[in-house]
Amino acid sequence: MGKRWFHHSLFVVFAFVLLTVVTACGNSSNEAQTTEDGKIIVDFWYALGGNLGQSVEEMVDNFNNSQDDIQVNAVFQGSYEESLTQVRQLAGTSEAPALVQVFEVGTKYMIESGYTEPMQTFIDKDNFDLSLLEDNILSYYQVDGDLHSMPFNTSNSIMVYNKDMFKEAGLDPESPPRTFSEVREAAKVLNDHYNGQVDGFSVITHGWFTEQMIANQGGLFVDADNGRAGEPTQALINEEPGQRWFEWLADMKQDGTLGDYGREWDDHRAAFLAGTVAMYLDSTASLAGTVNNAEFEVGTAFMPTADGMDPHGVIVGGASIWMISDIPEEVQQAAWEFVKYTAQPEVQAKWAADTGYFPITKAAYDEDVLQQRYAEYPQFLTAVEQLQNTTLTPATQGALIGVFPEARERVVNAVESLHDGADPIEAINLANDEINRELENYRRANQ
Repeated sequence: MGKRWFHHSLFVVFAFVLLTVVTACGNSSNEAQTTEDGKIIVDFWYALGGNLGQSVEEMVDNFNNSQDDIQVNAVFQGSYEESLTQVRQLAGTSEAPALVQVFEVGTKYMIESGYTEPMQTFIDKDNFDLSLLEDNILSYYQVDGDLHSMPFNTSNSIMVYNKDMFKEAGLDPESPPRTFSEVREAAKVLNDHYNGQVDGFSVITHGWFTEQMIANQGGLFVDADNGRAGEPTQALINEEPGQRWFEWLADMKQDGTLGDYGREWDDHRAAFLAGTVAMYLDSTASLAGTVNNAEFEVGTAFMPTADGMDPHGVIVGGASIWMISDIPEEVQQAAWEFVKYTAQPEVQAKWAADTGYFPITKAAYDEDVLQQRYAEYPQFLTAVEQLQNTTLTPATQGALIGVFPEARERVVNAVESLHDGADPIEAINLANDEINRELENYRRANQ
């Protein structure tokens, strides 16, 4: 997950976007735009900044240099919500891009927007072999057997810990805790060893980790098989998996071992690097930076699961590439050539090695550049193994919800209330009720 994926403003933007019916305006050009030397121009809007954005630009440049017929123009559009707003405003006009990168929680909205062409259309025409790609990544973006967008940057959630602190506190740095109770006990040991000057455990106040913890126990976020068997009508976060997660956080808060560093990803990472947090949950997308900047040995572990339960696995995070429908057919075909290029093993291997994201193509793991990267950073292998060990079910596919940003905001508020001393069951019940109201409002707005 990128640094700016889930800003607070997301709630406002999506509330506006989801209440707007997008229809083709009929203003798009029927002719492809070309360069002076006759190359078909494909505009690709992306939403990764910094070093990640540089890797996107490099991938595009390499594609452009690999052939003589297509010119992909990569255009940075700011955050994910800003990019999506731009697409909504320009869909159906000559200013619309051919391809746009959209984060995973925008999936249901994009499918229902009316201005995208499913990737399955081109997969079927081209007999593209989807078995070459990772099933546990594809499954998020597949609905009723059709792939609507091509996975692009993919991450998952892991636990990161300070191996040096583990050694100093008498814990085994090569055997990180795996269960809720083991994490709680290790956090107590760390807090006691450092006389309360170190928080044993921390998790960013973000809805993504609630989704992960529920899925890892095999639980669903909403009914209708997580919205994949029909329109969801009820939130399910207050069932036993969600209750266990909230009660665990509340128990550690009561122990004095749960650090509170708010909603910003970088604040948690800074606390870990400063040595004030010993263990925390994070996205794999930031792992390279954490390892490079740490003045101690960084360890990684699977997401902890509830006691007595086998882990079901994780939901992928990140974003995918969507094809816009109301553009010339030859531009779509050219855009599809670029999409196919992004999935090639050597391209995926370099992308994963440069960024820390997962390769979506299985054969990428055999490429030297990625093998060398994993040899240099064995911490990355934890997330790879966790993904590959994930059991593919509606729980680990992730929920399809038209009001996902709003739902996440309700969960965030509930987690914040835990830090203020709220009863965990009352907090999660309130969030569940609020999500139910959001689901009802969405259904009424889209009848």
